[in-house]
Amino acid sequence: MAILNFSDVLHNVGLDPKKVKLIRHALSDPGFRACYDVGMTLEYTKHQGMGFSKGYDYWVIFISDSGTYARLHSCCRVNGSEPDTPDVCPVGLPECEAEGYRGNDAFFHLEYVDLLKEYEGKLVIDWGKSTRMWHQKGTTEKPIVAIQPKNEKSFVGFENLILSFDELKEVIENDTDYKLWHAAMSAVNAIYLIVDTKTGARYVGSTYGYDGLLGRWSVYAAADGHGNNKGLISHLKSKRNSCHNLQFSVLQVLSKSLTDKQIIDAETLWKKKLLTYEPFGLNQN
Repeated sequence: MAILNFSDVLHNVGLDPKKVKLIRHALSDPGFRACYDVGMTLEYTKHQGMGFSKGYDYWVIFISDSGTYARLHSCCRVNGSEPDTPDVCPVGLPECEAEGYRGNDAFFHLEYVDLLKEYEGKLVIDWGKSTRMWHQKGTTEKPIVAIQPKNEKSFVGFENLILSFDELKEVIENDTDYKLWHAAMSAVNAIYLIVDTKTGARYVGSTYGYDGLLGRWSVYAAADGHGNNKGLISHLKSKRNSCHNLQFSVLQVLSKSLTDKQIIDAETLWKKKLLTYEPFGLNQN
């Protein structure tokens, strides 16, 4: 069956369009743009009016640059809501949006689902002329205008490898576009630096294992930036600090033929050079 409308895609992945709400965010909106630029599209979406999701179990989010075309961002399951009191405001949310948490609206608990993963960032629909109606029923016919292949990204080289936490997640989770990155990062071990760009706090770490740099940084991406490290966990527990402020870079590339001791010795030297032991940094040993 030829796919002509987005509702066809919903049917194909087992979603009932009647239970789906379509949401279109525009990059021309200053509030959304501020959140988008720091990788907080879902956090921005969670804040809505009390009855926003009545009758809907899933939200499908699109992002529009301009005009009526919009690109698929993600699909989420709605797992209830609670009042938008200040204490539930996501850490790191731009102030222009955070100030709206006053207990008058709702904070929705969204769970990302991968039902539409193969279309994320690729599928483009025509939202139609009523762009001011930024949320609509899943049954509303939205013509599919393109399913564009993503471009494979060239690896930038380890000396130029500087990633924000959100960029790191994109690299780790998108093994299609970043195939060359995955190959390069899994081929070496490394000494790396993590910096909180808001506070200047620093952490030096190393990789020594079969999966190399890719394997270790994958843990950071999956574990909200702390990588199960005690110093980083303690640092990020503070509401003033956010994983979205973390920056990852490589200090030294190491061969996988080196022993664990050789790698740990190199890591220790970098800790001394950059003074990353507590109380000046986040390294606890």
